[in-house]
Amino acid sequence: MMDILLVPIALVIILVMMHAWFGIRILQKGIIFTDLAIAQFAALGSAISLGYFHSEYFYAITLVFALFSAFIIAIASQRNIKLEAFIGLLYVLGASGIMMVLSHSAEGMEHFKSLLASDILFTPADDVIKSAVIYAFIALILWKVYPKLTGFLKELMFFSLLALTVTSSVALAGVLVVFVLLIAPALVSTSLKLNKSLLSSFVFGWFFSISAIIISYYFDLPTGYTIVFLGALLSSIIVLFTSKKVG
Repeated sequence: MMDILLVPIALVIILVMMHAWFGIRILQKGIIFTDLAIAQFAALGSAISLGYFHSEYFYAITLVFALFSAFIIAIASQRNIKLEAFIGLLYVLGASGIMMVLSHSAEGMEHFKSLLASDILFTPADDVIKSAVIYAFIALILWKVYPKLTGFLKELMFFSLLALTVTSSVALAGVLVVFVLLIAPALVSTSLKLNKSLLSSFVFGWFFSISAIIISYYFDLPTGYTIVFLGALLSSIIVLFTSKKVG
């Protein structure tokens, strides 16, 4: 069993560590659907590669679309507009675009389900290693370069690095998995006001994602959707029952 589960467990450990940092900052900025909109645009790029180029230029096209959406959001964040509503429009734009692109494909719905949440149980080890290298590069920039920037450049750097992170994550795990790994751990740690919120996010993210992998293996469930379901369920319960009433 461990031979099969080792690679996907290693993958979610890396994904949680990378996404928790972004998730906490997204909650602080109050733009919850940013990651979902960027992930949806990344998925649109993936769909175009699948639908029109037979998976050629997959990573390049996915990254271009993710970076484009990040650039648009960075500009919007500097304007006096309802940012969350604007980002919501970007999300539905990407989602509808995916359905239009894949509508003429015989395997369109299968591609769409995979873009939402992949079956990471059979992820090749080489893909995990490549993503780990990309994430390490992103983490280095966040540590050394990002804190020194200000204004629009800092916003552009944040959203561009988020787009680069999401591009790799969507290809490996899918849009919904990316969203739940970004938001669920960060939401729980910030809602509970735990000390060392980043470490707390890691622990909770690792707990539900690894548990979901094991559950999906034993009960023959789609791994990606199991991660999404368990993460959303547990975080919703924790936040709901530990929060105070308004007024």
